[in-house]
Amino acid sequence: MRRLLFAAPLLLALCALSAGQARAAGDFRLTSPQISDGAFLGQEQVFNGFGCTGKNVSPALNWSNPPKGAKSFALTVYDPDAPTGSGWWHWVVFDIPAASRSLPLQAAAAGRLPKGTVESLTDFGAPGYGGACPPPGDRPHRYIFTLYALATPRLDMDATAMPAQVGFALHALELEGKVLGKATLTARYGR
Repeated sequence: MRRLLFAAPLLLALCALSAGQARAAGDFRLTSPQISDGAFLGQEQVFNGFGCTGKNVSPALNWSNPPKGAKSFALTVYDPDAPTGSGWWHWVVFDIPAASRSLPLQAAAAGRLPKGTVESLTDFGAPGYGGACPPPGDRPHRYIFTLYALATPRLDMDATAMPAQVGFALHALELEGKVLGKATLTARYGR
């Protein structure tokens, strides 16, 4: 009984510490004025091609409370529901400076990315934002915007990097403990 009474405060302290760490990790947030988490994308963020008639405008993105020690950010937009066997990469951006807290509307097409930022290839075959364009009749696809806070100032890649190469590099950094946090925003779209 004495051991139990001694262990109870220790257990409560550990639970409180764990909850505090979970809250701290959850403070890193990604938001957009154009996209609500879980909502459907508007025509502005839909691709213009492959039978889609959207405007292909990259959304404005804002982030807050990045983890301490972040030296750069990387952003991926990925559709895991694409009928390719490997998903579809819609936007790959990295080497975003640590002081950045946003990307403006249409940053990709208007050349308004922060200085030093790299956009690499997407599955559309070119750098830049490629909007949603699932096959007609498919259930709505998910478009996962993931912002990575990295403990490294640069990825050793350029604009010719294939999206899977960047994904592999980010995964390797995560295994090394150099991904300090991730913030996500998921939108949907179907036609």
